[in-house]
Amino acid sequence: MTTLQTSFAGLTLKNPIIVSSSGLTDNAAKNQKLCKAGAGAIVLKSLFEEQIMMEVYQHDDPTLHSEGSDKLAVYIRHHKLNEYLSLVRESKKVCDIPVIASINCYQDAEWIDFARQIEQAGADALEINILALQTDTDYKYGSFEQRHIDILRHIKKTVQIPVIMKLGGNLTNPVALIDQLYANGAAGVVLFNRFYQPDINIETMKQTTGNVFSNEAELSRSLRWTGIASAAVPRIDYAISGGIHSGEGVVKAILAGASAVEVCSSIYQKSADVISEYNQFLQGWMESKGMEDIVQFKGRLNAADVQGVNTFERTQFLKYFASHE
Repeated sequence: MTTLQTSFAGLTLKNPIIVSSSGLTDNAAKNQKLCKAGAGAIVLKSLFEEQIMMEVYQHDDPTLHSEGSDKLAVYIRHHKLNEYLSLVRESKKVCDIPVIASINCYQDAEWIDFARQIEQAGADALEINILALQTDTDYKYGSFEQRHIDILRHIKKTVQIPVIMKLGGNLTNPVALIDQLYANGAAGVVLFNRFYQPDINIETMKQTTGNVFSNEAELSRSLRWTGIASAAVPRIDYAISGGIHSGEGVVKAILAGASAVEVCSSIYQKSADVISEYNQFLQGWMESKGMEDIVQFKGRLNAADVQGVNTFERTQFLKYFASHE
């Protein structure tokens, strides 16, 4: 009997399709529908540190005494956090699948207390996003990676639920960082977070928004790094995010070493029906290959395979161009 059940970050999922953090998951009613559509887990829309601070600045009154400004800032942070805790509680009431909270931060500040309250509200796990470009001319090499480790370490001292690190693609060596994240208690990593896509309108000569949604071509980067990292640091769980636009993409992700995938753009572009579509394809593929469970083929094509040749690195690059002369 074929089963799609998988384990990711200490959580048991009925299938590997996780709906990623987005406007799709910003209220309990939407999350209930995604649950009924067959999702294996849901990542709630992120609580953004920058968004909270921006609202604080927008309401800041220069005529107020500094004490008054501080009280206003505390009130806004408290209000935003309470809204988020309500989202966690209400989603847990209507979903019988893991509900993963998400916080998007760029400094090691408020998140210790936030994480504690999120756990108390009933979240099954916590996904941490540290998404920022490093552009300072006096940047100290390695400090961005160390920020990930410091935030994780402090949060792990606070909560008992699994902590998942969702990494951006702007890392020199994701494998080294993943190894340190595992050593400091991360239960899983997601590769990769997607940056805001900028563009320029040449008629108005203004900056504008680029393509909001991912496309299938973006999957190759996550396949490469999941394949390499899952071979080098095999004891942590991996999920792939970005570029999952078909059932074939789900199978590729698992073959590369992922336990699950995070899906967002394809649901926006089509509907939540893609969840059952991907699961049906996965089940059909497994049955055609005689696979009874995901463990049987997870990581079969990661970088540890193919007689010791790392096909996700330069060897495959050379083969590719040799065949296109």
